[in-house]
Amino acid sequence: MTENENLEWEEVSCEHIINDEWIDFRKSKYRFPDGSEFEPYYSYSRKDYVVIVATDEDGKYICVRQYRQGIKRVTTEFCAGGIERSDEKEYGNCMDASKAEDALEAAKRELMEETGYESDEWKFLLSVPSNATMADNYANIFVAKNCRKVSGQNLDDTEFLNVHLYDRNEIDKMIESGEFPQATHILSLLLADKAE
Repeated sequence: MTENENLEWEEVSCEHIINDEWIDFRKSKYRFPDGSEFEPYYSYSRKDYVVIVATDEDGKYICVRQYRQGIKRVTTEFCAGGIERSDEKEYGNCMDASKAEDALEAAKRELMEETGYESDEWKFLLSVPSNATMADNYANIFVAKNCRKVSGQNLDDTEFLNVHLYDRNEIDKMIESGEFPQATHILSLLLADKAE
């Protein structure tokens, strides 16, 4: 890292446009390193989450298919979900970390709830910003191997998803065709490859 880069921006003002239990959506004014100022910059806080690259005892990838309202279509992806908090807000890595669920426990819970699978072989890979340009939340990436089906799904009221098993060739084809489009999930797969 280069010393004295002087690249940090100073937040001059911040307006919370939406600040409820689900999101803190902000409009900010910043002062740049050269002293000039610019607005608006929009950013938001959402909950940190986990992504699980899970494989069953036959080495098949355990995936879910669900509707993603951002791109308005059904996609295939790995099991993932938010890290729960015991305070009023559902988000915030800047808040008291003691009020956040342990990331590994969140990963185990999400895998069980969404797919009915569990594993005794877990490995943490990386915690990475979800969208560093606009958001302050992080994706915590895990691998779970030799997963076994032990129950049915236990989905939230807003979750409608189906579980599917795929081999690596099928996953690669879905990535190429855009059917497996989530950047963090593709990164998770590549990191899982590297971890082997």
